Amino acid sequence: LRNAWHLVLQGVHPSTIVRGYRMAEIEAMTHLESIAFEGNEDNLVTAVRSSLAGKASRGVQTRLADLAMEAARCVERTVDGTHEVDPTRVSKVIAVGRPATDSEIVEGLVLQKRRAHPEMIRLVENDTIALLDGALERRNMRGDVTFQATSPDVLEALRRREISRLLEDVEAVAAAGVKVLAVSGAIDEEAHRRLLDLEIQAFRRVPSNDLDLLALATGATVLHHVDALRADSCGTVVESRSHLIGDLHHWTVRGEGTAATLIARGSGDEIAEETSRCFDDALGVAAHLRKDRRLLVGGGASHVHLARHLRRVAEATPGREQLAIEAFADALEVIPRALAENAGLDPIDALLDVTAAQAEADDGGARIGLHLDKREPTDLGEAGVLEPLSVIKPTVSGATEAACAVLRIDDVLWARLEAQIPDDIQAQLDAMGEQDA
Repeated sequence: LRNAWHLVLQGVHPSTIVRGYRMAEIEAMTHLESIAFEGNEDNLVTAVRSSLAGKASRGVQTRLADLAMEAARCVERTVDGTHEVDPTRVSKVIAVGRPATDSEIVEGLVLQKRRAHPEMIRLVENDTIALLDGALERRNMRGDVTFQATSPDVLEALRRREISRLLEDVEAVAAAGVKVLAVSGAIDEEAHRRLLDLEIQAFRRVPSNDLDLLALATGATVLHHVDALRADSCGTVVESRSHLIGDLHHWTVRGEGTAATLIARGSGDEIAEETSRCFDDALGVAAHLRKDRRLLVGGGASHVHLARHLRRVAEATPGREQLAIEAFADALEVIPRALAENAGLDPIDALLDVTAAQAEADDGGARIGLHLDKREPTDLGEAGVLEPLSVIKPTVSGATEAACAVLRIDDVLWARLEAQIPDDIQAQLDAMGEQDA
């Protein structure tokens, strides 16, 4: 967008710049696909690890990259012949007390929950589960009701009736063949004992979002009252296990659906939380790679190569659109410039060195970029600096769309939004106004 402002000052109409940017975008998408390559499993893990550069130690990066790919495989589904990976099916549990490299992926859902009664069965396999977004308690009277008891027997009869209604709800759960029950509310003490007698494993105060994850994993329907419980609203658990992770009680559920859980470890709370956040970044990249395995060389190599290609395209493009394509190419070089500057190198010299090295390469130099450790142009493909094509393409197209949207704004509106105009451009506009005056 800044480059477009310079063109506007030179007298190039915004519509012409938009046409040139669109031409450059189409050419960029085609060229990126031409220099991309299909990655094998090792390449995919390497690309995920590259996304964690600077966020953790090498050992933690390697471990989280492996776990992210494992989690993506666990939640991968094939829908209408296409691979789909939903990162929201991966939950996380924080476990403090061990190194971050001991983090692990568990197939299924792991929730920090204990059984409603300590004597309930610990393990249920290949059985039925029901999910209730509500409580299993004595029912309260609806509305404002006032009554007068004439004797203690009346109150006792009312209490027995409340318990009777509660036990009827428990019997309804058992009648549906349920062996695992999860509710978002409380479970009454009377219900505890009856569930224990019926050998039903029950968990209370399960958050609603966890109920939704359980529904995806087991195929059950989240109900709001026991009265709506039917056989077709129940799900299936391959395994439902209550166990300890460290000193905390956890509940692990594996169903017929796809789900996974990260056990994020760390020597302290902050380290474990940081491990969890880094895993989120790695999982996002892994999800893209499970759907599209094509990779590009990172480290600014692909951006420099694309900029060189667009300049050649601009030379063969008649009209003022040529200027817009060149401005588009200049914008792409911001990435290698920023990398060089962050590494303490001169961005201009580093960019010139990479451009020259690519031009001298026999294969076009699409894999040559700035190696920040060696501080010189290197084949970054061999160095393991890779990034997904499915991440780079939306970045380029999104930036183009944003720039074109701003360029379509009326000139008068631009003049009023001076705060959004770069300072150097605004100074030139003011100078032009003074000359006209």
